[in-house]
Amino acid sequence: MKTMTCSQMGGPCGAPFHGNTADDVIKAQDKHLKEMVAQGDEAHKSALEMMQARWKNPLKGMGWYIKTQKDFAALPENK
Repeated sequence: MKTMTCSQMGGPCGAPFHGNTADDVIKAQDKHLKEMVAQGDEAHKSALEMMQARWKNPLKGMGWYIKTQKDFAALPENK
């Protein structure tokens, strides 16, 4: 299991997300962004909007996804 933070994936805070794969932490961050926006957090709102816009441009979205996959792979396992 590895840990990535909201900010490591382009978000505004240091909330940690744990997972066995990059997809696990990506899904956790997506859920986190939506929850924070529902609570009225403006910083997370802009991050959520950027995330949603990224997928409207498939090349940009895939670039972010591949970078996140590589960043996750380079992380050490949690102790």
